[in-house]
Amino acid sequence: MSKVDGKFNFSPISVNFLTEIAKVIFAIVMLLLQARHQKVGEKPLLSISTFVQAARNNVLLAVPALLYAINNYLKFTMQLYFNPATVKMLSNLKVLVIAILLKMIMKRRFSIIQWEALALLLIGISVNQLRSLPEGATAIGIPLATGAYVCTVIFITVPSMASVFNEYALKSQYDTSIYLQNLFLYGYGAIFNFLGILGTVIYKGPDSFDILQGHSRATMFLILNNAAQGILSSFFFKYADTILKKYSSTVATIFTGIASAALFGHVITMNFLLGISIVFISMHQFFSPLAKVKDEQQQNGNLELSNAKDTHRANDSFINMAAGANEEASHRGESDDRTPLLPR
Repeated sequence: MSKVDGKFNFSPISVNFLTEIAKVIFAIVMLLLQARHQKVGEKPLLSISTFVQAARNNVLLAVPALLYAINNYLKFTMQLYFNPATVKMLSNLKVLVIAILLKMIMKRRFSIIQWEALALLLIGISVNQLRSLPEGATAIGIPLATGAYVCTVIFITVPSMASVFNEYALKSQYDTSIYLQNLFLYGYGAIFNFLGILGTVIYKGPDSFDILQGHSRATMFLILNNAAQGILSSFFFKYADTILKKYSSTVATIFTGIASAALFGHVITMNFLLGISIVFISMHQFFSPLAKVKDEQQQNGNLELSNAKDTHRANDSFINMAAGANEEASHRGESDDRTPLLPR
């Protein structure tokens, strides 16, 4: 809705910068509320020593912040190639890349059925994309097939790495308040986007420094929506799982398609209906008890073979394949003395 004649009259970097500022404000407000409800004897959240120590321990958040800054700009570029529903479907490709990165970086384990579900997800997305690119169309001076291919590859890999690194960074400092971690993450994001604005000023001239130039009511809604999405994602990464977050986002795909058709007249094709159906089947298969039970049995059997003298521990252990949880998920089973997700 923020496009005019198929183009953006505003700087996408300015939207991303204002989005990060909105998230920083939210993190500060929630941090103040959380500090007001701290119990007696707890380490004060607002002390300088706590802030400095947390900043040092969470410096890794600068990595996903940089990757998110790149990805958020690519989101606008993708809108020049595809309609909103197609962009949403393409984003689901990140699930497979995320699964591979989780296996390599965080040593996650997935059952065969779950890998098949991810393959089925790719099939559903491919079905939706059949004959969706108009032949001979161009955008920003690049043939559509080439430009779309390059942007899609970057659009998939960059946020996938950002999500995995973000989950790792948040969970590696699990005892740190999520609002304090978000403050660092969004602060880094605001810095990187501001550097992007300065780069634009150097390239285009001082007139481009007006970050509100070309903005409208639609861009204000866009900023608030993107800020809310980023805030909610942080809770998924710290307290749930990256794949669960990505799979849950597929539910929004059907609503994106309907809204795109209602607002912009985009046609909901049979390919889209078949593709989204396969995606939902894949989601059901990935989280089905059948996938989890078989993998648990196999894992328990391996533990019994490797440690026959401690069979009671093998029988009690399991891997939560449905949520793709790793060793950090053990924090969720600890005492209820933890700071709640939201201030009371």
